[in-house]
Amino acid sequence: MSSETEAAQFSNGTDAAQVISPNDDHSVTPGDDEIRHLNDAVRSLPSHAVKYLLSAGVCIRCIFRLFGIRDHAYFRSSLSPSVMCNILGEGDSSSSESMESELEPEVCRICLGILQFTYRDEKEMLVKRKNGDELAASIAELIRQEGHQIDGFSLEVSTPTIIFENEQAVRLYMKKKYGSELWFQERLSECISTKDALKFAIVNPLEIILDVKSGPSSVRIRLTYTETKPSIIPLKSVDGNGGLKRRKTGTNNGLDTVHVELVGNGTGCCDLSLGQGSPASGRSSTGLAEHESSECSNFPLERVNEPCHLVFQCHRTPIYFGGRYLKFSRNVSQTRWIIDDERMGEASIEEIIGGHIRPMCQGDSYKFHAAGREDIDVRMLGSGRPFLVEVQNARKVPSKALVKEIETRMNNLENKLVGVKNLSLVTSHSWDLMREGEAEKQKQYSALVWISRPLEDEDLQCIASHKDLKILQRTPVRVLHRRSPLERGKIIHWMKIEQITGSSQYFLLHLCTQAGTYIKEFVHGDLGRTHPSIGSILRCRTEILQLDVTDVKMDCFLAE
Repeated sequence: MSSETEAAQFSNGTDAAQVISPNDDHSVTPGDDEIRHLNDAVRSLPSHAVKYLLSAGVCIRCIFRLFGIRDHAYFRSSLSPSVMCNILGEGDSSSSESMESELEPEVCRICLGILQFTYRDEKEMLVKRKNGDELAASIAELIRQEGHQIDGFSLEVSTPTIIFENEQAVRLYMKKKYGSELWFQERLSECISTKDALKFAIVNPLEIILDVKSGPSSVRIRLTYTETKPSIIPLKSVDGNGGLKRRKTGTNNGLDTVHVELVGNGTGCCDLSLGQGSPASGRSSTGLAEHESSECSNFPLERVNEPCHLVFQCHRTPIYFGGRYLKFSRNVSQTRWIIDDERMGEASIEEIIGGHIRPMCQGDSYKFHAAGREDIDVRMLGSGRPFLVEVQNARKVPSKALVKEIETRMNNLENKLVGVKNLSLVTSHSWDLMREGEAEKQKQYSALVWISRPLEDEDLQCIASHKDLKILQRTPVRVLHRRSPLERGKIIHWMKIEQITGSSQYFLLHLCTQAGTYIKEFVHGDLGRTHPSIGSILRCRTEILQLDVTDVKMDCFLAE
């Protein structure tokens, strides 16, 4: 394919690179010192080994990492094979063009194009970047297009396992070919992984372009490279089965020797024998097995026609908003409630609060968590119930002023179904605090009660006299279809009756209980499944008509 035709097939990734190109103010241009150090580093390499690796289809950056060169500038550079050979004294300027076509692999046979900044994008279009600066610029542009507001980032890279296998095959071959030379043990003992080499190439330009530092961060930039479907031109005959194969080739002191053939997606093969279980099969300082068969290391690897497929993701870890909600309606559920495709209630706390917070953060989705729940026909009053809203992949982290503005907006809704108190941005640690407090909390209620006889003064005194009353509750009849049939011990810390003027059989019951107490059943007894109950204490029939939660005693999301 001609360069003109291939350029026409490049994806819009090339256009993205033009938005923030290495020629912009943010680009990283190597200075004279970097160029001098680069030349010195190249000259320090064994020229005959470098020339052989180039001719075998290994890219320059893979050569750098195989020899343990760690300087970031080397991996960002656009050094060509011909220039590299000229520095090594293996070529001249007059033959540079022919040498370029002879040595430059279309796709590196070790890294599959990753360190050549060549890949297939999500649209399966071929994308080529000149250097790490251009790749970093395209990543930064995608981050901006997605609207991410960041103050730092961590870079994560995932690569196919075949790259490691190819690398080991090359190193094993070099051990066989150059193991007796002095430079071998010194230079190949600190091989750099493809992931680290890629990070060397793009982290510093990303920091400059985005104007933030890399490190532990809630914002994670992830590059996932996967193998593209095989498209190879065979250089040698290989087993048609492909893949990574193991077969016994004989025994050594009674121990099996396993013959391993590395064939990765048509990207190459290398036969090597590794002793299995032998005490003598230790590893040298280069990390290569000490024992290989005389027929191992078919090299070079097969030519690779297709680079890896690259998927880019920028994702923020969840952010949390904490507060307390109030519910003023007896027809609003805590979470969205659908039965047989029919909605229960006119709205939900989850949708009202989450529906205001998620757009503020430009997040993908949200989850609503609360410290317990009340029935749909029970109001939540007083100090409110603690809650957390977990926003997934928020593009923006709102300011305190904006959070307070959203709180005010929710409190001023026309329907007045819910209210919100003390809304703020909190840490994930608040989740643990809320869960710990939920198990230990006390709750206060106010219940409208009817009894089958007129209320007497002795009833008021009798009810008020019970302190830390222990009761036993079997799973209520109304929830037996979804709860296990258990018997639970609970505590009623205190109770008192408030009389209603003009009514002798209706009163307000105020009480404070242990978390998890079924209040409705404590009032009417649930056919004897809760004992004692208000009915058994007053020795008459009792019914609960309305119930409100007036306080949830937890040291969580209280006013500052």
